[in-house]
Amino acid sequence: MNSIELILLNFEENRRRSIKVWNQIPTDKWSWKPDQEAMTCYEMIIHLLSGEYAYCHIVNNGGSLENFLDPYETREFSNMEELFAFSVPYRQEFINTIKSFSEEDLQNIKIDRSYLESGYIRQLGDMLLRIAYHESVHTGQLLDYMRTMGVERPHIWD
Repeated sequence: MNSIELILLNFEENRRRSIKVWNQIPTDKWSWKPDQEAMTCYEMIIHLLSGEYAYCHIVNNGGSLENFLDPYETREFSNMEELFAFSVPYRQEFINTIKSFSEEDLQNIKIDRSYLESGYIRQLGDMLLRIAYHESVHTGQLLDYMRTMGVERPHIWD
């Protein structure tokens, strides 16, 4: 496997496990959150899907979110199937973007977010791994939410 294939495998495995977790959260628990300042289960899932779309924009624009319009911002979803169906074309766009890069691009393309308060400039390969890690962290948070709510957690370590 080359680096691009490994990065894609990492994204696919993260999403496969995330979906197992998301599907296990009962709809009546979507609005649950551990405290007033935390995201709800629903908000966290939307945050991940919306964030992935934003990251695709960032990667395609060298770090800029200029002219970014979030398709999730004005939508409400009544069930996971509806949310997943809506997210498929955006996920495919992101996967196709990753597939379009070469091994050299992973090192040579720079993602410049230095204009942010916690700004940085990262190599594309580094940035892609951080994007996948973002989903992993929030999936872990949702597993903790589920434990606290007393909801059965799926086995994701297969």
